[in-house]
Amino acid sequence: MNLVDVVKQAHTNPKVTEMPTFKSGDTVAVHAWIKEGNKSRIQVFQGTCIAIKKRGDVEGHFRVRKTSNGIGVERVFPFHSPNVEKVEVIQRGKSRRAKLYYLRERSGKSARIAIDYDRKK
Repeated sequence: MNLVDVVKQAHTNPKVTEMPTFKSGDTVAVHAWIKEGNKSRIQVFQGTCIAIKKRGDVEGHFRVRKTSNGIGVERVFPFHSPNVEKVEVIQRGKSRRAKLYYLRERSGKSARIAIDYDRKK
């Protein structure tokens, strides 16, 4: 076992196996730990998953975008981060692309993604 494997094994998060399977286009709610001063709490970040990279790997992450007060907000959540408590799939989206970066330039009705009723929850 080389040094890279040892580091990857040390930084894996056991909660990754409990994460649901989701794709880009799905609306997800990510429960993440937030530190404010000397306190910490869980904050829910709910939005559309626009990109997933290296799903099973230590370097893997997913990108969630939402609109808050008319301003687009994106956050990147690593799969193996200890700050990600859990991920819930709110709605399954019907997407024909793996990366939905085109949603950054859109707002209102043109930024919507159709619901995929055929996929199971």
